[in-house]
Amino acid sequence: MSQDRFTSYLRVSTDRQGKSGLGLEAQRKQVSDFISASGGVLDAEFIEVESGKNNNREELEKAIRHSQLTGSKLVIAKLDRLSRSLHYITSLAESKIEFVVCDLPGCDQFTINLYGAMAQREVELVSQRTKMALRAAKSKGKTLGNPQNLNASSAAKGRRLGVLARKEKAVSFAKKVTPKINELQSKGLSLNQIARELNESGILTARGKTGSWTPTAVKNVILRQEKEELT
Repeated sequence: MSQDRFTSYLRVSTDRQGKSGLGLEAQRKQVSDFISASGGVLDAEFIEVESGKNNNREELEKAIRHSQLTGSKLVIAKLDRLSRSLHYITSLAESKIEFVVCDLPGCDQFTINLYGAMAQREVELVSQRTKMALRAAKSKGKTLGNPQNLNASSAAKGRRLGVLARKEKAVSFAKKVTPKINELQSKGLSLNQIARELNESGILTARGKTGSWTPTAVKNVILRQEKEELT
């Protein structure tokens, strides 16, 4: 049975705390104890010296990207070490990574989804108000919708949207994995060597599989990202 892999994110709010280690060791111990109790292994650790009110944090972004690439769980000592912004926590849930909080074991992906549900509720209320407005307009005799959407062209439109959705997914994946590939390229590695390194590092492919990188797949990611940068 494979062990769960964890990516640790530690944060302190001041430079003085960061330099002295004040607070970091306590967080690190909490994370270490949690991982040990879970029977898992620490895959990587990221340390940030930044205020919790600032949601543009490089190390947190790196930790999230690492979790996405490796399929590991993001683990933090306390929820306030992640962010004080509900919007940011909700957007984190949308990143499709799992994360756990050491001192709040129940605050897992399910809890994050609850945060997301609150935001979703607001979207639903807006939708309800829109539908009510449309019904009111219809009751006054106003024609709604576009009849042309009911013919065969709708099928072609659906296919185009499907292609666009797949393209967006591929572009998003390329953006996540490109920094790692660029790092390996800077070391002078060939496509074959890069594929081997990605497999040995447990980096997931676009299909979410480990150990399945090939030189062709690496080349496709590079070409896609280059094309995206030119547009």
